[in-house]
Amino acid sequence: MNKRFVGVLIFAFIVALGISTVFYRLLVHQSETAKAAASSVRIALAAKDLEVGRILREDDIKIADWPGEVPAGATTRPQDLVGRGVTTAIYAKEPMIESRLAPKGAGGGLAAMIPQGMRAVAVRVNEVVGVSGFVVSGMRVDVLISGNSPGGNGNQGTLTRTLMQNIEVLSAGQDFKKDAEGKPTMVQVVNLLVTPEQAEQLSLASNQTTIQLVLRNPLDRQTTQTPGTAMAQLFTGGKVRMPQPAENEPARPRRAAPKPVVEEPPKKEAPFVMELLSGGKKAEAKFENGGEGK
Repeated sequence: MNKRFVGVLIFAFIVALGISTVFYRLLVHQSETAKAAASSVRIALAAKDLEVGRILREDDIKIADWPGEVPAGATTRPQDLVGRGVTTAIYAKEPMIESRLAPKGAGGGLAAMIPQGMRAVAVRVNEVVGVSGFVVSGMRVDVLISGNSPGGNGNQGTLTRTLMQNIEVLSAGQDFKKDAEGKPTMVQVVNLLVTPEQAEQLSLASNQTTIQLVLRNPLDRQTTQTPGTAMAQLFTGGKVRMPQPAENEPARPRRAAPKPVVEEPPKKEAPFVMELLSGGKKAEAKFENGGEGK
């Protein structure tokens, strides 16, 4: 066979192989692009990190591709989201889910985070009561109160009992109050999510007793029945002892029980005696009951 013909044949084979490879890659790329376009949707995403209580504006929202199916509660209409409050922190490029936003017209801030039928109560705490700053938004706490029970046994001393359990913390921050001289002082404030009845109890407890917050595991929703603890029980192994007389103080004698009073019958009056003299004889006459003689 002619060597020149063989060379031309080999060259043609190489060129054909290269062209086939290029066309194959183009077809594969187009199919992948088509699949990606078919599996992605355009929805409203957060343009930046959005903190709780923020009122959404147009520049907070962007329309972008989202791979896969449309998340539940997502929208493609940014105009439906403008003006609504953020109830749960949303990070950049996350979908704007309906459940993470306040209803239309509810505004923003703390009020937008309160579910219907519930109340938010602010409790003033310190570093100890606030569990050294670990009580933050989303945590669960128990509320303990300490004080003297009205009409209780004064021998027990201060009483402590669990007033509420598994209470959600809406927010925790700092507030500025003014002291007697008008100077601002920083106060730690914790807002708790409670029912209207619990709100009344917390309001009374914060004014009449001392409140202590106890941090609990957010996954632990079980409530525990506790009898409470008295100051006297801390020193007596859980039992309250009655006060005993001092060693040098003599024991007081017990008083004898009073004898029953027996009514005596009325005394009979003595009869009236009259002496009668007749000549040399002497006689007596007795009169009883008003002068009747015998």
